[in-house]
Amino acid sequence: MKPRCFLAIAFMTIIQTAHAETNLPDGFVFLDEFVPGIVLDIRYFSDDNFVGKPIAGYDSPRAVSSVEAALALKQVQEDLAQFDLGLKVFDAYRPQRAVDEFVQWAEDLEDVQTKAAYYPDVEKSQLIPEGYIAARSSHSRGSTVDLTLISTRDGENIPLDMGSPFDYFGPESWPDYPDLSAEQRANRMLLQSVMKRHGFAPYAQEWWHFTLLAEPFPQRYFDFPIP
Repeated sequence: MKPRCFLAIAFMTIIQTAHAETNLPDGFVFLDEFVPGIVLDIRYFSDDNFVGKPIAGYDSPRAVSSVEAALALKQVQEDLAQFDLGLKVFDAYRPQRAVDEFVQWAEDLEDVQTKAAYYPDVEKSQLIPEGYIAARSSHSRGSTVDLTLISTRDGENIPLDMGSPFDYFGPESWPDYPDLSAEQRANRMLLQSVMKRHGFAPYAQEWWHFTLLAEPFPQRYFDFPIP
């Protein structure tokens, strides 16, 4: 059997198995079942996020993605493992109902309980105009992921210093923000480099946000909950 045919058959087997063993639509998998050693910190399942409460559609603290994105992340994880590094995922597939909740939250200008932690220097009324909150998210297409690097040495999962927290709304989170330490710049550069090497594109306003260039559902926005 030719190698290309073998890979195609193996790929189809992965998709069929993933669908048969989960409650996910065809073409989607749980990252913790697909990428050995990946660490999850699903903020939208908890109240540890910029809205301040669990978000609609996150019925479990798990990460879902397209099979294609999961395959690429598996390669990223394998590359990093050689250096006692790994991936921690904050979010992957995001139901449209969650995106809708973000927009509703952004339009409620009276609710500013999380401002000090997540957007201290941006007026809430500007979160949508400045692109921090949008009515459509690439996350809902299933091949975008929010993540960071961790050190796995000695069995610990210690996040590397990226210079700003996840979901911090402000220029400090832009990948090319200049006022960083040498270590922080190097960590951001390493994350971008390894993600780009495996087919992901970065986002200009969030160092943690990457979308698979060859995403399988470029025009579809899904709304199934994360089981």
